[in-house]
Amino acid sequence: MSSAGSTRASVDQPEPARAPALKRNSDDVGWEYGVLIHPNDLNVIKCKLCPKVVKAGIYRLKLHICGKKGDVRACPNATEEDKAKCRKAIEESGRAKRARREKEQEVRDAVTIDVESDAEPEEKTGLDEIGGSGSRVMGPMDNFTKPMDSSSLAKGKKLHQLNISEHVKKERLHRFKRYVARWLYVRRVPFNAINNTEFDQMIEAAGRFGPGAKKPYQHELREKLLQEEVQDTKEMLKAHEKEWSKNGCSIMTDAWTDQKRRSIMNMCVNCSIGTSFLESKEVSAESHTGELIFQYVNSCIDKVGADNIVQVVTDNASNNMAAKDLLSVERPQIFWTSCATHTINLMLEAMGKMKKFKTTIEQAKALTIFIYAHHRTLALMRKFTKKREIVRPGVTRFASNFLTLQSLFEKKEQLRKMSQSEEWEKISHVKSAKGVQATATLVRPNFWSSVALCLRVFEPLVKVLRMVDGDVKPSMAFLYGEILKAKGDIKVAIGNIPGAAGLYSSIMQIIDVKMKNRLDSPLHKAAYFLNPYYSYNDDSIFKSEEVMDGFLTAVETFYHGDYDKQAQVLNEEVHRFKDRVGHFGKQVAAAGCKDFDMNPAKWWGNYGTQVPVLQKMAIRILSLTSSASGCERNWSCHEGIHTKRRNRLTCERLEQLVFVQFNALHAQKKDKAKKNQKVDPLLATEATYAQGWIVEGGEEDEINDVDPVTGLTWQLIAETCGAEEVTVLRRSARLNQPREIEEDIYSEPEPEDDHIDEEEIEFESDQEDVVTAGYEAEEGAGTSDD
Repeated sequence: MSSAGSTRASVDQPEPARAPALKRNSDDVGWEYGVLIHPNDLNVIKCKLCPKVVKAGIYRLKLHICGKKGDVRACPNATEEDKAKCRKAIEESGRAKRARREKEQEVRDAVTIDVESDAEPEEKTGLDEIGGSGSRVMGPMDNFTKPMDSSSLAKGKKLHQLNISEHVKKERLHRFKRYVARWLYVRRVPFNAINNTEFDQMIEAAGRFGPGAKKPYQHELREKLLQEEVQDTKEMLKAHEKEWSKNGCSIMTDAWTDQKRRSIMNMCVNCSIGTSFLESKEVSAESHTGELIFQYVNSCIDKVGADNIVQVVTDNASNNMAAKDLLSVERPQIFWTSCATHTINLMLEAMGKMKKFKTTIEQAKALTIFIYAHHRTLALMRKFTKKREIVRPGVTRFASNFLTLQSLFEKKEQLRKMSQSEEWEKISHVKSAKGVQATATLVRPNFWSSVALCLRVFEPLVKVLRMVDGDVKPSMAFLYGEILKAKGDIKVAIGNIPGAAGLYSSIMQIIDVKMKNRLDSPLHKAAYFLNPYYSYNDDSIFKSEEVMDGFLTAVETFYHGDYDKQAQVLNEEVHRFKDRVGHFGKQVAAAGCKDFDMNPAKWWGNYGTQVPVLQKMAIRILSLTSSASGCERNWSCHEGIHTKRRNRLTCERLEQLVFVQFNALHAQKKDKAKKNQKVDPLLATEATYAQGWIVEGGEEDEINDVDPVTGLTWQLIAETCGAEEVTVLRRSARLNQPREIEEDIYSEPEPEDDHIDEEEIEFESDQEDVVTAGYEAEEGAGTSDD
């Protein structure tokens, strides 16, 4: 009762004085011309240009502004520019709506259940209530069919003819949705499981079949149907196989330990159109030596085709490096490179341990831990930030650090107002030692200036990390050049702060040490040399001895043993590229490499036809990935399939299920990423990876201790905040623990604790670009006193 009373009291307290929200949290152009009459009624909007009030939402207001006849009275004060903006917004909305309808129709059209032909539904006959195999449409006899609830028949209700109307159709659809919803609720299926084309096609197929459809038996799901789906997936990957032979591909490998303590190695193939899962292998009975990794990679190279593979990508573990040496002897024409995502995370982690930044990160962690540890402080924070979380979980530990620091900085004003509010002072936890420290942190100018400095320094490398960890375009062509650019941006970001020279040299030393023999290989330098985005905009690249040495070595490796082609590339064709002779000298070629979003492999396909040997090498190198993160993400499929409730799956069936799920989902996710450029590859889908910002410590006995203030265990606090397994360092999240080169990536983790699947609190996106440039305002704050 006291808890409820305190919660009600905190809610009833007056908020800090601020203007009422008279517009929706939307970037719709219509809100430039309208304002809400009442904040709680989102449909009644008053025009800013005239006294007109519309009662049907922002779309009707845009019709009013643009003066579309027949729908609403035109605004007499709208200018031609205003009308054009609203008219354009309406047309774009209409196109998006038509595109959605076309997509839905494509999904329905892809469903085929007829064996003999794809005849129209009207041509099918023999449908009845007992069952039929043809397509089924609504007709007059449907008015006499019994209701879906068969229990009503026992009451002796007489069937009577109904009038066909929209009301009847809506009622039938509502009852159908009830059955779907009941299955979701009772079997604890996540609500978002229905947001996919497979579910839509299943519903469409069931509707076309009509009454009497039979569900598949479990044995069919395990055997026949699974095998058929595997074959369909292989057919879907034929496009990938063509790309492998045309423009080359990369092999990626990693290992994982499942919940039955079985060690599994998997193999993925990446090309310019995406990553596909190839196979997995159980290696529980063998030591994970470089010889074992080499043998497995070598066998997969034979399956994919040695002529198709340009490089092998792994992390920097010592056994992987041993396998690299063995492969260079067996297959000297194939490159072996280190994972860029892993290496850049090592750079950022080492920078975060520097005294200049470590103190700020620890203070920020202590602040978030205090807020999330007590329900009243957490509720007050969400009130002031309008239910936006300050903790933003990332796919790695450092990504969580950066994203959460950025989230804190974006909410600086709201958090400072919260710390000075009467509601904050009335919370008893605030008077504790940790509460006083949290309050002091929120109001200290030096803390916020230090956060701004951290963001300015880390941001250039985070941009590179975001590029290599995404899967929208091949990153090999841009990696080396963007790291060089990041070094210059870091120097600018440090500016003239005290000790800038020493700080900059320390950061550069970290980057150079982590980068050496990992991200500065001949392959990386050759990609930098061949990418016209860099070399055509900076002629000094062609004169760099370091870059030229890397390019020469790459040519010798790519055309290993073929001295005629090596001579043709180095003595003839490369000079045409450097001197811009022939097609390379056209103005359109120079214009086509100015934009960072250009595709260098396609550029070479257009303008490199006069140098065919160099063109083949350039296209294959510039189409490569620089990271093995696609292979890393495959473990989420393993983990989702092989749960504690499904731990009797054999390795063979597990491999088949992962093959189907990963390859189907990865293609869909890549399409979505291309369409939605705001998708951040660094954001995690769950809060587990942000555990350091939510709970204190990491040992199980500490997690199970009772917090003396709240009376809750740390485990319960973490679950409330969305981190379901705060003490478990999951193998599938191996990037969450960046490893040094000496570490063995195949060391097995501690057994996982049982957990209950519960609906988690969503860590909402702030609906803003994750990397911003708004930190300059804090540069002068560093001189203020605490």
